[in-house]
Amino acid sequence: MRIEKCYFCSSNIYPGHGINFVRNDCKMFRFCRSKCHKAFKMKRNPRKVKWTKAFRKSHGKELAIDSTFELEKKRNVPVKYNRELWQNTIHAMKRIQEIRSRRQNQFIKQRLKAGKKLELKDDEKEVNQHIHLIEPRVTEEEMYNAALNKTKEKLKEKQKVLEVESMDMD
Repeated sequence: MRIEKCYFCSSNIYPGHGINFVRNDCKMFRFCRSKCHKAFKMKRNPRKVKWTKAFRKSHGKELAIDSTFELEKKRNVPVKYNRELWQNTIHAMKRIQEIRSRRQNQFIKQRLKAGKKLELKDDEKEVNQHIHLIEPRVTEEEMYNAALNKTKEKLKEKQKVLEVESMDMD
């Protein structure tokens, strides 16, 4: 049982699913669904259609170059059955899957860092533009009390200055 890849979107095609298209030169194209088949017939480029894996890889949205992808390559040479080889292969597949998922998570985090920085800059800019909405408003009563306090302080300072001058005169 072999799981094929869709020619257009690169998703998995399980046995008994999908559409096969054979061209006059005997080249076979496999599609996972009619959406991919129709897009192919309309001569669309998968690298320009946003929902395909080819677009995501070509625009840096997904991990494109990694040594773990080499294991998934198609091999046409049959291998003689060996129980130990099968066990080692299954163990290796699990390990490679762990490594790949860890690398993909790290790649996604790196990609999102730039977006967070831009988001912070935009937020700071917006706050600076609308700072008057954030600062607390001062009521008239508070302004009146603040003005009274200032005048009282000035009067006290003048009284101190007058007392010092009167002491100097004596």
